[in-house]
Amino acid sequence: MSDKLLQPMFKRLNRILQYAESFDFTKGSIKKGILILSIPMVLEMVMESVFALVDLYFVGHLKESNYAIQVVGLTESLFAIIYSIAIGISIAATAIVSRRIGEKETQQAAKSGVQAIIIAISINVFISLGGFIFAKEILLLMGASPASVLYGINYTRIMMAGSIFVMLIFLINGIFRGAGNAIIAMKSLWIANISNIILCPVLINGFWFIPAMGVTGAAAATTIGRGIGVLYQCYFLFYGQGILKIKWNYFLPNYKLIQSVIKLAAPGVLQYVIASCSWIFLANLVATTGGDYASSGYQTAIRIMMFFILPAWGLSNAAATLVGQNLGADEIERAEKAVYKTAKYNMIFMGSIMLVCFFSAHFLISFFTNDPFIIAIAVNALQIMSVGFIFYGIGMVLNNTFNGAGDTWTPTWINILGFWVFQVPFANLLVHYYEMGPRGVFIAIPTAETLITILSVIVYKRGQWKRVLV
Repeated sequence: MSDKLLQPMFKRLNRILQYAESFDFTKGSIKKGILILSIPMVLEMVMESVFALVDLYFVGHLKESNYAIQVVGLTESLFAIIYSIAIGISIAATAIVSRRIGEKETQQAAKSGVQAIIIAISINVFISLGGFIFAKEILLLMGASPASVLYGINYTRIMMAGSIFVMLIFLINGIFRGAGNAIIAMKSLWIANISNIILCPVLINGFWFIPAMGVTGAAAATTIGRGIGVLYQCYFLFYGQGILKIKWNYFLPNYKLIQSVIKLAAPGVLQYVIASCSWIFLANLVATTGGDYASSGYQTAIRIMMFFILPAWGLSNAAATLVGQNLGADEIERAEKAVYKTAKYNMIFMGSIMLVCFFSAHFLISFFTNDPFIIAIAVNALQIMSVGFIFYGIGMVLNNTFNGAGDTWTPTWINILGFWVFQVPFANLLVHYYEMGPRGVFIAIPTAETLITILSVIVYKRGQWKRVLV
């Protein structure tokens, strides 16, 4: 019976994906364009968020779950910097590739994408080596207890060693999205996640001749899964039938293209590093003032929150592609309409998620841990942070609008004001001066996101993003 119900859905999705291959996003229905882009992007982001939840589920049921959850959560917070660099470079790649596609310069689009890959690999070499060598010191600096570090340091080391796959999976997906081909981006994460879901219980708990590796097995499963996803992406980069045709000679450094990618990527990277570093600071604030249980509860709530926010980010990514391609085709009014429609849909989605998280927080949290102390803190954190979800939804669309137009400096300055001028001092004030402890951090997060969205709306209305040259 269930197969009969699912088959029509899969057939409909397949038709949408096939139609997307030849759809021109500079003409026709904007609503249809958003639908074609957002469905695979939302599913792609769901798959990306599943990585953290799968790890959280399995390690949350280990004997030393408070240590395991803290190490996994803090490592994920550390990875926010890697995500920031990957997303920043992918933003530049998406903006340049989408603009060249809009101008019908497909060869230049492919070459620009390859130069972005060269940049990403070069940067990641230093990050992965530093993270691997100084894993212990980094975890202690972030507020992990010595017992947690001793228990889970190998998890962090393996994750840092495999961070190149995180970098590439984000970047290459950004290239595919810029070309309007969100299908491969979605499928690559499906494959990566299926691999992770299969490998996690095997490597964590052991199976047949494979020994139980505990939390270390979670890192190995995630790294291998992402590696398989990158191999799938590379196959379609070189041998796929899409609009982008990658050739080996494109990997020769082209300093003019590298310069143009860096020019766009630098503020893109900076805007996300600014945000991710503030999250690391908040994680440290919770860990040092609330201890292992507060840290584990906060990290559990953050992982669940990100599970719901990432699909909304996928929907908002439709704005980046539509804005980039339509500005490239000199269809400014059409680009504006795409922003309004995408923001409307994201508001509806995030409003629904806000209700789910607020009223079902205990049910959601208890699925990932049985510890009553962790559950109590995580429920409180999730309910407070979910209050700002509608503002998150609008802010995501406007952020992607600026980035898709190549105006990457605007969201950078907004993030500096929102996170470091307001959020971090405000969190400190609530935690220390008003003695609210970790709850002060929970309150500071939606408050800052609301302020960031208001600033973004004001800047969007001024219209400078429509006149940026890429």
